[in-house]
Amino acid sequence: MHLAWLVGAPERVVEVAAVLEVVVPPAVPRLHFWALQASFSGGGAGHLGLQWGADGRHGRHVNWGGYDAAGRELTGTVSALPSSTGNANTRDYDWQPGRPYRLRIRPAPGDGGWRGEVTDLDTGVVTDVRGLAGAGNGLASPLVWSEIFARCDDPTSAVRWSGLEVVTAGGERVGVDAVRTSYQTYADGGCDNTTAEVDGAGVLQRTNAARLVGPGAVLHLRES
Repeated sequence: MHLAWLVGAPERVVEVAAVLEVVVPPAVPRLHFWALQASFSGGGAGHLGLQWGADGRHGRHVNWGGYDAAGRELTGTVSALPSSTGNANTRDYDWQPGRPYRLRIRPAPGDGGWRGEVTDLDTGVVTDVRGLAGAGNGLASPLVWSEIFARCDDPTSAVRWSGLEVVTAGGERVGVDAVRTSYQTYADGGCDNTTAEVDGAGVLQRTNAARLVGPGAVLHLRES
């Protein structure tokens, strides 16, 4: 399920960020991936987010990866974070439920491409995941999403998105106060009992819950 940002930045966007909080953590060791995504002006896109169960256990990870315009997986720098999965994109990161994390995609200093970083807003610790060789000097079509490989009747999990923001080449910070919903259909492998809702602090995405908002709906975030 996706939340596409409705934002009209006045010039080229060079940075996107969002705050993610796992409100109700998963109860089954199946992959849950919650990410911030942006397209690169030279083609392709990258996604930065937190994961649960990527190793088939209750493991916690951060993932920064993507694909070029031809659908090939992007290369990048070697992360300083260890990886229990042995995957260049998926690194061990001991995130905690109920704690806000700021996901940020920005230009890589010096070496080109794009950096992915996560800030624990409770401790202030900034973790640089790695650089990714995305093409171009701008970002477009930002969105946040939940990609869940649990069964439709597995226990409910939920995340909250807030603090959605883009930064232009001129340094202007533009907050995002509206998003558009979409869901994968059951016929395509999705679930009919996923939903999004505004809760006063941001927008929630839930699994195994009554669908309160249909596809194509515009939600206006009310930041606390």
